[in-house]
Amino acid sequence: MIKPSSAAPSPRSPRRHLLDRLATGLIAAGGIGVILAVLAIGAFLALEVVPALLSGALSQGQITRSLSPLAWGTLKAAFWAMVFAVPMALGAAIHSSVYMSPRLRSRIKPTLELMEALPGVVVGFVAGLVLAPWVERHLAGAFVLLLVMPLGALMASGIWRRLSPAVRQGMPLAWAGLWLVPWLAMLGMGALELAPWLEAWLFGGDLRGWLDAELGIDYASRNALIVGLAMGFAVMPSVYALAEDALSGVPSSLGEGAQAMGATRWQTLWKVVLPAAAPGVFAAVMIGAGRAVGETMIVLMASGNAGVMSLSPLEGMRSMAAGIAIELPEAVPGSDSYRLLILAALLLFLFTFLVNTLAEVVRSRLRRRYRRLGDLS
Repeated sequence: MIKPSSAAPSPRSPRRHLLDRLATGLIAAGGIGVILAVLAIGAFLALEVVPALLSGALSQGQITRSLSPLAWGTLKAAFWAMVFAVPMALGAAIHSSVYMSPRLRSRIKPTLELMEALPGVVVGFVAGLVLAPWVERHLAGAFVLLLVMPLGALMASGIWRRLSPAVRQGMPLAWAGLWLVPWLAMLGMGALELAPWLEAWLFGGDLRGWLDAELGIDYASRNALIVGLAMGFAVMPSVYALAEDALSGVPSSLGEGAQAMGATRWQTLWKVVLPAAAPGVFAAVMIGAGRAVGETMIVLMASGNAGVMSLSPLEGMRSMAAGIAIELPEAVPGSDSYRLLILAALLLFLFTFLVNTLAEVVRSRLRRRYRRLGDLS
């Protein structure tokens, strides 16, 4: 009986093993270093603020007067950013993961994900120096656009359903991301042309004056609406990428089984795919909210930085991050203003840390659910 000859060990295997161990050690050291750096930041902020709170150097009245407008502005900016970002990001994620053609998806998804790399200072610059003056000059047109665009998408869906099968075959739903563009562009141009007539008919040709006279709203050029549009644009790619990955990761056997039992694609989406991907979608929204709360440059350049506590999206505000960026270079270490700014930074740190931790816990739960579903199928 001939014994099988064992393969001779490669002379490079010890070297490769050493390189693998070195790379593993460097990666582990980098991860541990990042964790320690984050904990060190939190510890520094806590050591600067907690003794002042315990000793009474910072009174509750000081904290309330100083941080309430900043906290309100932070939540207000994040709220309007999520109002604009979440519907568009989740709608795009649902369409690209369920309906879009694989060929088009392979081009659209990387493009949207690359938008996340756009610096916030660039977005803030465009919002403050281009978008805000344009909206101020065409206030009625901006409001009409905000109303017409979602209604135009719904109108396109209704018209598409009533087309003949031959026409619908030439305009498939999988390529709606392309043939909707000229339709929405045409509606946008029509809305901008119609807006001055509507303003003259309904508001006497001066919508801004009507808001001030009738509703008592003093329109600010740089306001929460501008911040919401700009920050929503910055937050949308991250929410889209995470939500799309969650929806695409749902096992195809679940959707195929639902459709085999007679469910439509829409019913499969709402009853099967979305519930299965709900933890991932929730994590995407939470991470987007954390990014919106911690954003600095967009709020700094597009909000006007007025410490106003108002519900109106047409008035300015100041967020915690923008307040820190403006006032910290001039604050004297050890003074009350310095401690208040450090306290604001600690609150931002705790909020973003807790939100990201919650999102990661939810994503881990999602991965375990997918693994169980994959084993069952």
